Order: sequence, then C-alpha cells, then structure tokens
Amino acid sequence: MNTKDWLGRWLPGGKADKPKAPQANRTAVADTVVQGRSSRERLNATLRHKEEALSPRVLRRTLTELQAIVDPGVSEVEGGRRAKGVAQWYSKATPMQREDCWLLMSEQFAPDATKVRAAREDYEAALGTPDEGVAEIRMRKALISPRTRLLQRFAVFPEGMRFLVDLRAELLPALKSNKRIWALEAELENLFTTWFDVAFLELRRISWDSPASLVEKLIKYEAVHDIKSWGDVKNRLDSDRRCYGFFHPRLPDEPLIFVEVAFMDEIASNITPLLDEMAEAVDLSKAKTAIFYSISNTQTGLKGVSFGDSLIKRVVETLRADFPKLKTFATLSPIPGFRPWLGKQAPRLLQQTPEKLLAPLGRSVGFEPPTAEHVLSALDRLPTLPERSPLRQWLLACAAHYLARELQDNRPLDPVARFHLGNGARVEQIHWAADPSPKGSKQSYGLMVNYLYDLRKIDKHRQMLEAGKIPVSSDVEDLYW
Repeated sequence: MNTKDWLGRWLPGGKADKPKAPQANRTAVADTVVQGRSSRERLNATLRHKEEALSPRVLRRTLTELQAIVDPGVSEVEGGRRAKGVAQWYSKATPMQREDCWLLMSEQFAPDATKVRAAREDYEAALGTPDEGVAEIRMRKALISPRTRLLQRFAVFPEGMRFLVDLRAELLPALKSNKRIWALEAELENLFTTWFDVAFLELRRISWDSPASLVEKLIKYEAVHDIKSWGDVKNRLDSDRRCYGFFHPRLPDEPLIFVEVAFMDEIASNITPLLDEMAEAVDLSKAKTAIFYSISNTQTGLKGVSFGDSLIKRVVETLRADFPKLKTFATLSPIPGFRPWLGKQAPRLLQQTPEKLLAPLGRSVGFEPPTAEHVLSALDRLPTLPERSPLRQWLLACAAHYLARELQDNRPLDPVARFHLGNGARVEQIHWAADPSPKGSKQSYGLMVNYLYDLRKIDKHRQMLEAGKIPVSSDVEDLYW
C-alpha cells in the first residue's frame, strides 16, 4: 500500500478518524495539546488521549512515511515522490491531524544530541589551536538536522514550494500555544531565507496586458488600498503608471511582493487623486517624482523573509533608466499604528504638551484643562477641523512624535515606518486628511506620511537609525512642541 492510499484511510470519514474535537473547541484543544504528551510519549503508547488527533499506531506509521522521505538509500527524485504522497494526505487532513504532522516533523527530526554535545566539546577544546577550523566544521555538520533534509525533499516536486509556504502560513498562528513546533518553524524560516534570496528572484513589470490570473492576484493581495473594481485596477496598471513584483522560479505566477508607482511633478499629499479613475493621464516625459503609494507582501508563509528593500532599490534603478528626468523617489504611506497608539498614550502626551498650548486645546474641545477622554472624543469630528485648529495642530504634533521619537528595541514603533526607515528613507512630510477612507480614519485619523528615498543619503540614514536616531526632515521637526 503506498503513502497516499494508506494515509487516506485515516482522513475524515475513515474508520480511524474518531473521536473528533468539535470545531468550536479548537482553541481549548490546542492549549491542551501543549500540556499533553510529546511525540515520543505518544509513539511509545498504546492508546490515544481524547485531545489527540492520531492514535499512537497511526502516528508511528506516519512517522515511518516521513522517515522514508529522507532514507539515504533513495534518490532525490524518489524522495520527492514520497514527499508528494505525504503532501497529498496533508491537503485533506483535519487541522488537528496537521498539527500532529508538525509535531512529528519538529520533534522526531532534530539533530543528534550526542553528536552535537561531542562536537561542541571538541570545538571548545580546539579553540586557539590549529584544529579550531576543523572542529568548527565538525560542529556545523553536527547541527544540521534531518529536518532540513526532510523539508528539502518536499521542495523537490513541482508543487512542493507552494506546499511548504502554505504549511508555514498555517503553522505560524499556532506558535503561541505550542512551543513544541518552534523548531520546525525556525527551520522553515531559515530555508526560506536562502531559497527566496533576492539573487534568485526576478523583477517583472505587471501591466494591464498581463495575464488575467495575475491581475486577479493583485486584487486579492492588495493590502494598503483595497481595489474596488476592474476600473480601479486598470487605472493602477495603466500606461502612465507602473507596478512591479518579485517572482520566484518555483512560484512563477505568484508575486511575492509588489509595489504600485505613480508619477507626479511633486511629492503627493493625498491618496485620492492617485486612486481617481477619471484623472487625466500623466505625461511621463515630464514627470520628476515617482511615488510608491502601495507596497504589499502576498505570502504569509514568508513572514520574516525580507526582500522589500531590494524591491525598492531594483525599481528605482529601473525607473531611473527608463525615465532619466526622475529626481525624487518617495512614498505616500499609511500610519497604521498611530490611532491605537494615541488611544493609549494621550494622557502622557497631554502632560507633555506646553502650557501655552493647553488652554487653546481645551477651548477647542470644550473642556479646560483638556483630558484624554475629551480630546479623543473631539478627534472623531475629523477631518473637518480648520488649518489653525489647536486640536489639528496637536494631532499633527502627536503624529510627528510617534513617527520620529517612538522606538521599541531601537526600532521605529510603526510597522510601515520600520520598513521604510530600515531601508534608508527619512520621514519627510505628514499630511492632514490625506486618506479620507474609513480605513484611513481607523488607522490614523486620515493622516498619511511621505518617506523620502534620497539615494545619496540612504547609508547615512541607516547609520542614524542604528544609533537610535530616526532621520526626519525639518518640516517634521517643526511639528514638535
């Protein structure tokens, strides 16, 4: 009986598929599994506990099938064929059965502890001697786990890379409740960092003439400004716009990340004109500024694998070659963490507000001295505030503080800021009522920000950030109290 046929007996509806945990109790069951038996205990047992998906007998047979994939006596092709059989079973397995598979892959394919211990002792003894390099090589080899080989075999068959990326996407939410699968997740991330290195990625332009299936994926994966219609996506892919994505040869029809670009005479201050389907086409021969107004990662399973900075660099190089008159490269970006942060930090920020500004602020919200509750309530009236409104000025100052001064572990607090500033950009301008959509209001009261990519100062800005100082323009500094 082959892998597919045998494992199929234990899928939903098979005689060995009972008892099942009710779907509504999945979270409680997952927490119980963490407290329950390890794969070693279950493999040596006779009976299944009620919170466990696979019985000990089925678990042992599943382990045998996984071990057969990495059998040193079989070729890469045969190993890939066996891996495909397990992947076909996995695709039909229940969530709890999949967790049992993760557990086996994580705990039963670890490095040999005895070899690791011996190699470490040899390395420590060899430090400072001519044998140090040889001992280091021996220790490195001892740390290579059979799990690495197992995952490599899954990547052999044509759909294997897609299978592994989706597996990790499904696995990530379970990490908080199940520490026993951490090793598997770390192994996947480490392999993906190599397999999806930018040296192996292809930059491709995506246009309205691209295959419909690819255009549909842009609609599906757009994470910044939702695409509302085919007219909307056509506008973003029209001849006076550009959209580029990174592609991997094993996922040839799937953009890993993509960026949408608009061309203007100056830095954009509002997203509405960029998304306006009726706006006049831009004369590309005269454009001086490229605006990156949307950057979307598409694969949850590649979380932690960074290629966004390389995407921007490659796109800038491509645009400069195609349009020599372009001088300015900037974003028009959301500030997704600002409103939730302000909701928690408003009392502290009010305490830091200079006395001369508190009285006007209190009068504008109808309560003196102003409290956090009254200020936050008044902010719900946005974006109707006049330019000189103390409440408007206070909110812009808070946004400048959030983007330019709030650090966690020496990194910007806002996720989008963390991405662009980590790539060497600087905080250039903060714009009022730049995103009037419900999403923009929910994220940042409609505020948006430009991050400027000054190609001459990217390294300098990175060095500043490493030293704990966020690079900002004088316009942003002027917003501070």
